[in-house]
Amino acid sequence: MTTATLRFDRGTLCIEGIDASDFPSVLWDERTAGHRAPAYAASAILEYAAANGVAVARRPWPTNALGGWIRPSLRDYQQSALDAWAAFGCRGVVVIPTGGGKTRVAVAALAKAAVPSAVLCPTRVLLDQWRSELGAWFQGPIGIIGDGECRVEALTVMTFESAYRRMDEIGDRFAMLVIDEFHHFAGGTRAEALEMSTAPMRLGLTATAPPAESAAAQGLESLVGPIVSEIGLGELLGKHLANLDVTRLAVRLSSAEREEYTRSFRPFSELRAAFARASPGADWASLMSALGRSAAGRAAIAGFHRAVAIASFPQAKRTLAAVLLARHRDDKVLVFTASVDAAYRVGRDCLAPVITADVSRRERESVLTRFREGRLRAVVSSRVLNEGLDVPDARVAILVGGALGTREVVQRIGRVLRPAAGKRAQVYELVTSATIDDRRAEVRRRRLAAGCAALA
Repeated sequence: MTTATLRFDRGTLCIEGIDASDFPSVLWDERTAGHRAPAYAASAILEYAAANGVAVARRPWPTNALGGWIRPSLRDYQQSALDAWAAFGCRGVVVIPTGGGKTRVAVAALAKAAVPSAVLCPTRVLLDQWRSELGAWFQGPIGIIGDGECRVEALTVMTFESAYRRMDEIGDRFAMLVIDEFHHFAGGTRAEALEMSTAPMRLGLTATAPPAESAAAQGLESLVGPIVSEIGLGELLGKHLANLDVTRLAVRLSSAEREEYTRSFRPFSELRAAFARASPGADWASLMSALGRSAAGRAAIAGFHRAVAIASFPQAKRTLAAVLLARHRDDKVLVFTASVDAAYRVGRDCLAPVITADVSRRERESVLTRFREGRLRAVVSSRVLNEGLDVPDARVAILVGGALGTREVVQRIGRVLRPAAGKRAQVYELVTSATIDDRRAEVRRRRLAAGCAALA
């Protein structure tokens, strides 16, 4: 039998000892005069080798067992998700609404696999949360890469950015990857972090997966696997999540705001209409690309962004946010805005702390600890707290404005859906009438209603 060697090299695999030109994902590298493949193709290469009578000297990932796990108990739908992932060869994506226990499923999968593993997450807030959660179920050391720390262990948590920077060095040190908030990779950003790992076992977690037929979903399937389990929000409300009331409150632009909004938006609207007539069926990306080729188009795009900013945070929303915070002074309230500037304005108006990406780890932990303990009743954020905040008794969310569509709204609503005795969550969505803010809210409403009648 022919023997081959797979050698990990800077996020890729070098295939040595055989002619590997027919192997999947393998290319000839002129620089080194050898065959090379992306690290994530390791499993496919091994399967092809076995089917063609080629022995491989050693697997390009660790094969030792990782002891020290305590297995958590699971709800029925969580166990079904875990079983489905295992049935698909321990590769795939699990879709569970925020607050439905995605982390618990991941911990159970890690404990079941019991192999050297890495958990990837998008933010420093989630990095801290994963460290804490894993520490409750794993008795060994936990490595951290990100937020000023760099320590690799057999079980390691790292931010997406850190994984992108370091996986070319350590991509062969793990047999399993857990990718939290998996949808972040749908745009291709930092997806190389997944390509540079040889880990054969992969679990993606998200509350909002990219559309099944989209190019993003198809590309990510090769890196992580297909969607193996999907639980809808409506299936969990009032059972495993808190009951929910959503109140949409409409506001109007002032005369001066309306005048500036119209002046800013009109050139873009006219050029968009002309483009639609000339290129029926073209998508948004094509429109923006076409407009970006001329000075007039670029000016129209700039005006469009000014109009969006006006509609996202007019004075009426600013006033209403303060009124709602006063109304719920006895509740734990999360306020979400579309921009950092709007977050700070609401924070100043209501004397509430603001958490942004620029806030230091120490300050962030201090604010969230006081919020959990009830010493703070409200926290304001633009995007940082869209994901990862775990405060079960936070009951009220005020959605002043958003920038990332339906997925962002689902995540923000999920922040107040974690169950607690007698809890009924209240979400306020502030919408500016007769603007693009209003139209976008209507699209979100239809998409949310399709998945959950309680949000109609």
